[in-house]
Amino acid sequence: MTTLLALAPLLLVLGLLASGRVSALVAGLAGLSATLAASFIIVLQGRGSAVLGPLFLRETAAGAWLSWHVIAIIAAGMFFHRCLQARGETAGGALEANPRRLWSVCFLLAPFGEAVTGFGIGYIIALTGLRRIGIGGLPALLLGLYSQSLVPWGALAIGTTVGATLAGQTPNQLGLGSAILQVPIHAFYLMLYWRFARDAGVAVSLAQKVDDAVWTVLLLGLILLLNFYSDVEIAGAAATALLLAIRFWRDERPDHARLVVALKANAPYVALTVALCATRLVSPLRDLLKPLWALKPFDNQPAFAPFYAPGFWLVAIGLVVAWQARAPLGRVLAEAGRGAWRACLVTLLFVVMAEFYVGSGMADSIAEALRAAAGRGAALSVPVFAAVGGFLTGGGAAANAMLMPMVTALARATSLDPAWIAAVQNSVCTNLTMLSPIRVSMGAAILALATPDSVLYRRAWPLALPPLVTGFAAIVILLVSS
Repeated sequence: MTTLLALAPLLLVLGLLASGRVSALVAGLAGLSATLAASFIIVLQGRGSAVLGPLFLRETAAGAWLSWHVIAIIAAGMFFHRCLQARGETAGGALEANPRRLWSVCFLLAPFGEAVTGFGIGYIIALTGLRRIGIGGLPALLLGLYSQSLVPWGALAIGTTVGATLAGQTPNQLGLGSAILQVPIHAFYLMLYWRFARDAGVAVSLAQKVDDAVWTVLLLGLILLLNFYSDVEIAGAAATALLLAIRFWRDERPDHARLVVALKANAPYVALTVALCATRLVSPLRDLLKPLWALKPFDNQPAFAPFYAPGFWLVAIGLVVAWQARAPLGRVLAEAGRGAWRACLVTLLFVVMAEFYVGSGMADSIAEALRAAAGRGAALSVPVFAAVGGFLTGGGAAANAMLMPMVTALARATSLDPAWIAAVQNSVCTNLTMLSPIRVSMGAAILALATPDSVLYRRAWPLALPPLVTGFAAIVILLVSS
């Protein structure tokens, strides 16, 4: 009975999202309501009514505080994006669709946009870049999905940060494990990319494939190093930005005038990348800002330092951009609020729901039931849960909040390394967001495609295989080696 009660809110959320008839907001409201009811019943049965008040206050406050770290970046990222929109179109004219440019758009430019702002904005950047080099229609929709190939570091790694906190790790620990798993995932992504490029009319020679592979290794190597030596927040943005600059200098051979134009057009992104890297890599600056006015109300959750937080720099640079563009600040704020409030509320609902799963013991109850039913083989369900969560929610923060407590409890119940189980959960769920109905429908709307979703998914479904195969392989290795 206890296990069924604990499982019911998760099944309710997954069922509502899978139906396609309700939004993530409605599913989150229903899931949190069901979680509160189930946790109160379970606590009453085991510990009595005296602990209900403290449980409610403690877990609600902890969930609200953890979700604030995400909400601050969602709101700031949306404000930054709206300020850039107010600045106007700076993309420039059409370019030739050569294989090197196409790789740069799919694996560097669009993932950089997603790493900085998140929430599918990288997809918009990808489609703009693809149309600029003459690729549209269904091929653009498929290639544009590569904007989501580094989502563990999307929106300055907020999904990974939430997942790490719920798994009892530091963000860098989970980021490093996810970066290691991203190596085989990207190897499979690259093979699919060459097929999609051929279908789009861009022939990739053997020499170019070797070149693509070398640059992909460089990209993943930089992400690994940044996760190890710096903060997980900048790993995706800094790695892609550095390689973008090198590729632009090498491929375009810009003269002084073109270099000035490019720097001017991309000045907000350059300033943001420099600010984030400086505050994380320059020791005196980091040591000054990280403890400055830092708040840490919960020992097991990260501190919030306002001048060290990425959101501060997103807002500060966005304000400069809006001022230079002479954009009405009230209008920009209103547009940012309309774009961000739903994602902020969804995040709050799912993170508070996750905290109640941990505090009431429901996550442990589900994990123990799975272990009793399937033994250590129950761990093979982790990639499945992760894939479904990422596909349905379309966001790493929400999917990790919903599932991370359960899968890490399952790791402990089956005596497997919780750090690697958390990395599988994080990697699979975030990579599967690229195929979520939210992303695919966004791309179809931008490209004005009348193609039915069934046709789109018949072409795009192989992109689910790299994270799933990698996730299952990682679990099998853990089972065999432990």
